[in-house]
Amino acid sequence: MYYVLQVAPGTETKTETHISNILSQDLYGECFHPTRHMRKKFHGSWKDIHEKLLPGYVFITTDDIRKLYIELQKIPMLTKLLGKEDEYYAQLKGRDAEWLERLMDRNGSGGEAGQQHEVSLSQVSVDEGSGVRVVSGPLKDMDGMIKKINLHKRMAEVEVEFMNRRTVIYLGIELLEKK
Repeated sequence: MYYVLQVAPGTETKTETHISNILSQDLYGECFHPTRHMRKKFHGSWKDIHEKLLPGYVFITTDDIRKLYIELQKIPMLTKLLGKEDEYYAQLKGRDAEWLERLMDRNGSGGEAGQQHEVSLSQVSVDEGSGVRVVSGPLKDMDGMIKKINLHKRMAEVEVEFMNRRTVIYLGIELLEKK
């Protein structure tokens, strides 16, 4: 089960390192911050870059949230476990967990080692009659969530439901050549 930690932006990797060094591995499964693969143009040429998908958030999986919450107090950084319901913390569920797993292709091919928490580029084509079409990648079959595709910047604007609020995220696209 996924839970979400709110951390100071820019400290995601440092927080994950502290968690892995201080907490017992038996207490949690994964601890990560999702990234996105983007392409940006610098001085006339396209470069591959990797950015944080949700700056300020670290995801952690556990089967014992109460014990994890107590142990997180040992982390010498600002961490806040999100989603408190009554006396327990709420797991990331339903649509929230679904879009996260779908974007990271957790139910599919997986990806290269070390990139299992990265949202890869989606391939799009431009057809004269029907406009822009997502051919493959994480944005495939997510038409209702895609609000805008900017071909010039090679970016898709996607609206998702995250922790009971609508959030806009930006994902990278790759333009396929016309045949």
